[in-house]
Amino acid sequence: MGAPRMFSSTWFYAFDLFGTAVFAIAGALTAGRKGMDLFGVLVVALVTALGGGTLRDMILDHHPVSWIRDDTYILVACLAALGTVLWVRFTRPLPSTWLLVADAFGLAVFTVIGTEVALQHDTPISTAIIMGAMTGVAGGVIRDIICNEIPLIFHKEIYATACLSGAVCLVVLKPFGLPGALDTGLAMLTVLGIRLAAIRWHLALPRFQLLGDR
Repeated sequence: MGAPRMFSSTWFYAFDLFGTAVFAIAGALTAGRKGMDLFGVLVVALVTALGGGTLRDMILDHHPVSWIRDDTYILVACLAALGTVLWVRFTRPLPSTWLLVADAFGLAVFTVIGTEVALQHDTPISTAIIMGAMTGVAGGVIRDIICNEIPLIFHKEIYATACLSGAVCLVVLKPFGLPGALDTGLAMLTVLGIRLAAIRWHLALPRFQLLGDR
């Protein structure tokens, strides 16, 4: 992808791999809840970890996409998925909340990375925000559809709004040139904080309901 301005290429790459691993874990946990075999677990983990970035790169005409250029992404996703299988196999089953927490961490990392990549391509601010949110949620949406689940983005709890908030935070702070990629860290914390608060206290946006409908 190349390192975005104001952000070390080493740290950018490390965060990208971290997000890949975390989303692969979330995918493996979802597949495990559905009782899939090992091949199914790996497929769901890879789709979850790589789906959002792939879609973003295709839309931005950024070729080749990250995992085609660097197979470390596939290796990290597979190892994270296999590690999750072994951990659950030889220890007690993980609480369902772990899936949501793992997803929240991946959401924070990929949202900010997606926004950074779009800004590097000199897209309009609105496009960068949308690309950030899409990078964060697309892999999870594909995962849930494959697993015959209602995508988390459509649940009552705040999800996509957390992505949009983090992306907006980044584009607002970016012109100030904060030291040490502080803007990136604050944007990630914004996504993570909002999403974890929504999980903990079941926060949701107001619902729109036509009168007479129940």
